[in-house]
Amino acid sequence: MITIYGSPNSSAGRCFWCLEEVGAKYEIKPINFREQEHKSPAYLKINPNGKVPALTDGDFSIWESMAINFYLGETYRPELLGKDAKTRGLIQQWSFWALAELQVPIIEIFIQLVFVPEEKRVATVIEKAQAKLPGLLSILETSLNNKRFLVGDEFSLADLNVASVVLICLAIKYDLSIYGNISNWLANISSRPAFKKYQEMRK
Repeated sequence: MITIYGSPNSSAGRCFWCLEEVGAKYEIKPINFREQEHKSPAYLKINPNGKVPALTDGDFSIWESMAINFYLGETYRPELLGKDAKTRGLIQQWSFWALAELQVPIIEIFIQLVFVPEEKRVATVIEKAQAKLPGLLSILETSLNNKRFLVGDEFSLADLNVASVVLICLAIKYDLSIYGNISNWLANISSRPAFKKYQEMRK
């Protein structure tokens, strides 16, 4: 039995979406940070970082959201990872780019706007992060020219992993409307039953 540790509204969100895409049965184990559950000996055995997400599948445990998603794809729906080495390489390329490049400034803004009290926010942090986004989003926008999906003709983990980062822009009220390809791509992905179920869990 699969157990996912964390909340759909946390950084575990993309893993909940992936679980729905692969169709695996799972149970949810919320982690109460106020009660320091993430630092309990039992949880640290599963994720020594004391963070979410983490996932167990029988006696196997894994942490880091992207790694979890690749494990789920490989184990329960391999077609999400591509049918050949070139496709798999591109899916990994976009997934790692989303995490290492695009997510960094978005999360910097998110932290300032969501977790830092207004009177303590650092305007220069927000401004510097916002200045990075047009260039990064333009890379994605150009790559989606005349395409429904990022890699090939089918939905893949590249779409899920990258979209899970881009969608954080909605939480920080960053205007994506000028990016027509990205907007169409997100609308296409948002119609998927797995995505809709994941969104329902976030309410």
